[in-house]
Amino acid sequence: MDRKKFIRNSILGIASLATASQLLESCSKSDNDTDTNSSDDGSCVVSPSETKGPFPIKTPSQLVLENIKSDRVGIALLINLTIENKNNDCLPLENVLVDVWHCDKDGNYSEYGGTQMQQTDYTTVHFLRGRQTTNTKGEVSFLSIFPGWYQGRAPHVHVEVLSASGSSLLVTQIAFPETISSEVYASSNYAAHGQADTSNVRDNVFSDSLDAELATLSGNLTDGYTLTKKITVNA
Repeated sequence: MDRKKFIRNSILGIASLATASQLLESCSKSDNDTDTNSSDDGSCVVSPSETKGPFPIKTPSQLVLENIKSDRVGIALLINLTIENKNNDCLPLENVLVDVWHCDKDGNYSEYGGTQMQQTDYTTVHFLRGRQTTNTKGEVSFLSIFPGWYQGRAPHVHVEVLSASGSSLLVTQIAFPETISSEVYASSNYAAHGQADTSNVRDNVFSDSLDAELATLSGNLTDGYTLTKKITVNA
């Protein structure tokens, strides 16, 4: 399946003819769009440890999903992560659990709400959250949408890596190139929420570790984006 057609159709809710895993594999194939802001410098150091934040996944074992979009509307985002083991010369780490979660285009999280921090009540739904197990190359992929932002935080994705038995190896966060975020937030589905009020360098999570947490993004507004990031843990 053509990657660009699939991403565009998935956001429009058109039914697929293959399994989610097959679609993600198809989307992961090379694309010729321009890469920007790679944070992978070839060094073998553990990725920064960060807070889970106020909206962590409550029951990740029940959210074994590759397509985490659910009913959320937004620009397609394919999240490709590679997990490496610092204790084994940063070779790929197989058979570990990877949890991801992030807000929707309006800055809201599922599983929470009805409070001063998030007034919209999404306590009974589970969008934009998922878990996958790394393959022999240490890879996992999630099909999602480009996250929005909320007051005081730069755009980001949360990631937790756990052993096969469920012991946490690392909690970290992923930052986005600001030029791409600005373009996304000016587009039709995002414009009503406006531009992010906090830059990466002023963000209280990324300000001291941005180089190690900034993702590589390729793609465009029409066809969607692919996020690529290596995460290194002690395992």
